[in-house]
Amino acid sequence: MTDTPAERLTRASRILTRQPIIDGHNDLPWVAREVADYDLEALNLHDTADLTHTDVRRLRAGHVGAQFWSVWVPTDLADDGALVATLEQIDFVHQMIAAYPDDFVLAVTAEDVVTAQGQGRIACLIGAEGGHSIGNSLGALRTLHMLGVRYLTLTHDRNVAWADSATDAPAAHGLTRFGREVVAEMNRIGMLVDLSHVSVETMNDALDVTEAPVIFSHSCCRALVDHPRNVPDEVLHRLRDNGGLCMVSFVPEFVSAEYHAWQTRLEDHLQARGLLGGARGSRGSRAAVRQQFMAENPPPRTTLSQVADHLEHARSILGVEGIGIGGDYDGTPDFPDDLPDVSGYPALFAELVGRGWTDADCELLAGGNVLRVMRAAMPVAERLGAARPPSRMRMGAELS
Repeated sequence: MTDTPAERLTRASRILTRQPIIDGHNDLPWVAREVADYDLEALNLHDTADLTHTDVRRLRAGHVGAQFWSVWVPTDLADDGALVATLEQIDFVHQMIAAYPDDFVLAVTAEDVVTAQGQGRIACLIGAEGGHSIGNSLGALRTLHMLGVRYLTLTHDRNVAWADSATDAPAAHGLTRFGREVVAEMNRIGMLVDLSHVSVETMNDALDVTEAPVIFSHSCCRALVDHPRNVPDEVLHRLRDNGGLCMVSFVPEFVSAEYHAWQTRLEDHLQARGLLGGARGSRGSRAAVRQQFMAENPPPRTTLSQVADHLEHARSILGVEGIGIGGDYDGTPDFPDDLPDVSGYPALFAELVGRGWTDADCELLAGGNVLRVMRAAMPVAERLGAARPPSRMRMGAELS
């Protein structure tokens, strides 16, 4: 390519003005709980300085037109505790929207997203990160949907009783009968099934059951980095046939094999001191030990170019219609060079332009593909909703 870096960045910004970013995963709600106890007066979301990776100023600079806010809660909460904490997270998102009406608006459909972008506002979508959030209750699942949740990640870092996580010892070996019913009920109500965090067996079971496209809201490619959170090629092939979407993450340990090896050493160091686990982002001794380890063992660099490599690998299997972006800002401490916060998306698209991606390719990646998948879920929900009533199945030990 003969254009300069400045010219590529200008072109990327023009592309993202036409089709703003629809990002699949951002953990600001949990950070808001940790740093400000959900106090929106204490946490000025117009400009949070260095408290978070996300604020209105940087969302605007990054051309973000829609964001799935993750309503994650720790997996060590008991069933009812996880459900209550999830409701508090959802409540915060609604409070945030109400507090910044010129900038944010709730969105529950693709058309809501398009309307918000036409108004110059950022569409706020909600994703629940982990099946523990529904307390083994399909009634709770439906209630979250009524409150605006439009995807559920089936697990987080630990198994749930009905589905295996990628980062826990196999128990169910995929989905139990109740887990398959969760997927079927999500199809019936029009909630997207998110397979980030789940085991390969769970991925395949969900793809066997689902009648609607599924997503990976924030995952990378296992062919490039052999991390259990990344998606194997054989699953990407099935995802292509499903019409689903892999939203590539910026998390360094998913992006870089060298960083993954460094992260493993850090976790071993924390484990030896009894500090591994617990609530994500917790302060105190864990953070202090991590900082000391980093000072003595600096993490390897991860780069924007490596993120682009994952996008290109996923594209090679899924086609350009099967990829998206799920940055995971405010969900991990470190990010690749040139992607330090939500203002960085234009730099990534400038890299892709330099690799020969067309404007149309970039527009599909930025948000067009998310809109397609959201729209594709709706006729499935209408058909299934007309064919059967809400499921009354309850979790039980016999449901294997």
